[in-house]
Amino acid sequence: MRSFEYERASSVGQALNHHAAAQRPSYLAGGTTLLDLVKLDVMRPDQLVDINRLPLRQIEALPDGRLRIGALVTNSELARHSIVRTHYPVLSQALLAGASTQLRNKATTGGNVMQRVRCNYFRDGVSPCNKREPGSGCSAIGGHNRSVHAVLGTSEHCIASHPSDMCVAMTAIGACVTVQGLRGSREIDFGDFHLLPGDTPWKEHALHPHELITHVTLDAPLTGSRSGYLKLRDRASYQFALASSAVIVVMDGPRIREARIAMGGVGTKPWRAREAEASLAGQSASMDLFAQAASIAFRDAHPYAHNAFKVPLGQQAIVRNLRNLTGTEAA
Repeated sequence: MRSFEYERASSVGQALNHHAAAQRPSYLAGGTTLLDLVKLDVMRPDQLVDINRLPLRQIEALPDGRLRIGALVTNSELARHSIVRTHYPVLSQALLAGASTQLRNKATTGGNVMQRVRCNYFRDGVSPCNKREPGSGCSAIGGHNRSVHAVLGTSEHCIASHPSDMCVAMTAIGACVTVQGLRGSREIDFGDFHLLPGDTPWKEHALHPHELITHVTLDAPLTGSRSGYLKLRDRASYQFALASSAVIVVMDGPRIREARIAMGGVGTKPWRAREAEASLAGQSASMDLFAQAASIAFRDAHPYAHNAFKVPLGQQAIVRNLRNLTGTEAA
């Protein structure tokens, strides 16, 4: 491990000032991703700014029905909060499907939003990787690209899939990310926070230099909604999704009044399937309808040598989740 300076901040302003004073700074919260990447020599900060003393651990119901979550709320705390379990079950399920109990007890909301990819070529520190070393190439495109590589939102420069379960649920719910910088705070729509790789895969998010996530605010829950998170993986314990779906539906008798669908494991960012949602609105629930929506969700998929199975698997993640939430039986 390379040497670095360590600073402990007691206020957001102090954290921002420490961060701005270094050339390659990083904020340290739970450290469940950062410390791994520092040990692997993939991330090389010259300063770690410890933000664990900042007052960002509250979960607050707002008067307009939204839920405001501090960036330092742990995954375990968020998953088990009474409002989340009652009104956002898709989020609770997604959080509990991720990692292990020990990691969920350390991992934070802000850190999970900033979670970096699990591509083996990115993490080995040796293979050409545009995300790690711009302009070096993408080893995954011609290499082994089965489990942690995407079929949606890819480019010729990067095909790594986004790893977070939490972010898939938040994408379906709708949210905004509050960030604080030296010039003040601003809000970023959750759907715009994570960036597609395009020709700049090293730009992973919409943060400006030295900004800090302070809160994530969830949209108010849809009245009368049902929601669920379905994660398909190689093994049931401590494994990233091959394909997952976060689905929210509001029923009007046998018809679907509104649906929201987000997918994980298959996209280079948490993936909202808006055209598939539109195809469900106002329609009577049926297995044929679900299959049609799932097909629409993957209409622009670009599979690679070893991950073409993610297209039918991702479609099944949508169909099965819709079936379970609507109580629809096969004809």
